[in-house]
Amino acid sequence: MGSVSDAEKKPAVIFVLGGPGSGKGTQCANVVEHFGYTHLSAGDLLRAEIKSGSENGTMIQNMIKEGKIVPSEVTIKLLQKAMQESGNDKFLIDGFPRNEENRAAFEAVTKIEPAFVLFFNCPEEEMEKRILSRNQGREDDNIETIRKRFNVFLESSLPVVEYYDSKGKVRKVDAAKSVEEVFEAVKAIFTPKEEKVAV
Repeated sequence: MGSVSDAEKKPAVIFVLGGPGSGKGTQCANVVEHFGYTHLSAGDLLRAEIKSGSENGTMIQNMIKEGKIVPSEVTIKLLQKAMQESGNDKFLIDGFPRNEENRAAFEAVTKIEPAFVLFFNCPEEEMEKRILSRNQGREDDNIETIRKRFNVFLESSLPVVEYYDSKGKVRKVDAAKSVEEVFEAVKAIFTPKEEKVAV
């Protein structure tokens, strides 16, 4: 292999998946702080694009208004742009791919396969409890909506987790524990084996 092969230049991408209330956001912030990754949230990028008032943003907004799913390519282009602009080469991509089609499109468009998938496994009861306790005033956080969001996650995102699991690329974390305990488990995943031995 040449010293500067394409494989070496490709950024390291980690997909972060977990249902609503599984604590993904909190743990991503911890990984950014401790391990120098750049955290990219597909939802945040779409919202920022809408806010920018660009033609693309208006198109995204109209699709969301009509209850349509934003095409994978649109989200992937925003992710690619954010990756290029960040100047970093290690990324946590949060809340994407949401389904099999997203996953296949991401690999086809970017030619990047994730290093692994960080999956926050959390029982529905625990997620419900967390979401209801953190947002007592929010409209979209009533129990029916939470269950709907959870079911959508199960139906569309779990096949993605299963696909990567079949390739040995899923790192499951028990997300029902306390924030500190969950981060200990996450840290162990991100710490290279040699460092663990040295400690």
